[in-house]
Amino acid sequence: MREGNQSYVTEFILLGFSNLREFQVILFMTFLGIYLVALVGNSLLVLVSMVDPSLQTPMYFFLRSLSLMDIGYTTVVNPKMLINLLSKDKSISFGGCAAQMYFAFLFGPSECWILTTMAYDRQAAICDPLRYSLIMNRRRCLHLALASWLAGIPVATVKTTLMFTLTFCGPNVINHFFCDSPPVLDLVCTDTFALEVYSVTGTVIVLMLPFGLIIVSYIRILVTILKMSSAEGRRKAFSTCSSHLLVVSLFFGAAGSTYFRVKSTYSPETKKLLSLSYTVFTPMLNPLIYSLRNQEVKCALKRILGKKISS
Repeated sequence: MREGNQSYVTEFILLGFSNLREFQVILFMTFLGIYLVALVGNSLLVLVSMVDPSLQTPMYFFLRSLSLMDIGYTTVVNPKMLINLLSKDKSISFGGCAAQMYFAFLFGPSECWILTTMAYDRQAAICDPLRYSLIMNRRRCLHLALASWLAGIPVATVKTTLMFTLTFCGPNVINHFFCDSPPVLDLVCTDTFALEVYSVTGTVIVLMLPFGLIIVSYIRILVTILKMSSAEGRRKAFSTCSSHLLVVSLFFGAAGSTYFRVKSTYSPETKKLLSLSYTVFTPMLNPLIYSLRNQEVKCALKRILGKKISS
């Protein structure tokens, strides 16, 4: 592998959590449980928001997209990680590694933009309630959701293509639980300056631009709330934003810490923990946050479950 170009590299080795050998079964059961909760929770949220008439609003339309993205994102990472925890063969093919990275970068930016869209929706609802139905009409909602879904395609295509046309001359061991950009880039034996510049630029566009727009939306929301004369009105306005703010903090905080510095001073174990937070834990927490902190979703669940039990 040290002699030529990447065509000699037919597979990579994902170390994952090999350093915790005595805890492999415990980790498998833990991550399997988290994965199942993420799948069931997000699927249930999609189903409830589609079926219940009271949830046919722009906010829940975008929430369905977020849940579908979470299902996709966590499914890109979790199955292979779970297999590697119990298997002695921790290899992943060159093409499989490229595919995993592609879909991770497809769903990641899309989730950034759907969270931005949700912030814009809350801004319209709180700052301009009389024109809300006009601003967030069905056509605009469809366009915003579609734009969010498509946002990840150019990022994933360019990043993965650039990465996997570089030369890998060994070793082929990835000290991570999935084919993420920073640990794979560590294996490249040619000059990576151009890709690092692109990565930083891409991070600014993919993470900081939507995060900046979210901040702008919430500044406008905060100004509007502070102008409200009713304490009850302020409380309701804050409550409609609290779940979204929590999800934004979890996702952007961990993702930004991981990607803003391509070759950071973080240890590999720290990088794994940061990656776990937005690839494994956040997809599980999102439906819990939006259901446990949202009275409308809880009431909708009760109505649907009540109908099922009575029938």
